Amino acid sequence: MTTYTEQVGTKLNNLLEKTYDAEKGYKKAAENTDHNALKTYFNKRSKERYDFGHELKTEIAKFGEEPEKGGSLTGSMHRAWMDTKAFFSADDAESMLEESIRGEKAAVEEYENVLQDTTLPSSTATVLLKQMNNIKSDLNTIKFLEDIS
Repeated sequence: MTTYTEQVGTKLNNLLEKTYDAEKGYKKAAENTDHNALKTYFNKRSKERYDFGHELKTEIAKFGEEPEKGGSLTGSMHRAWMDTKAFFSADDAESMLEESIRGEKAAVEEYENVLQDTTLPSSTATVLLKQMNNIKSDLNTIKFLEDIS
């Protein structure tokens, strides 16, 4: 049987891994667009996810657990898909925005699932709620950018 600390650490490490993936994915999206405003937007989101990762690492360390060091195989495959899609797409900006929307929706679901755990410490729940709300806000911005691009 796992301990409370291990359970919380595992959930936070799963989120951390996906945060690394999102950071790298946004960086990849910035590389795959020539649209200056989108490049700036994607780089800003990448930096935000970098900051999210540090917040999650702090929470993980509070419980004596070891933070994950890198992203997932799934995230690597997704970034390769983004490269391929950008290469073959006539409108790489729109395709990158579509992929961002898909990724943000998945992130919100992941945060909601973790936040349903009633054993989360209040500091962790506060961090996760703040991050999830930022992602939701970003999702609305991405949808708006998709409409005007």
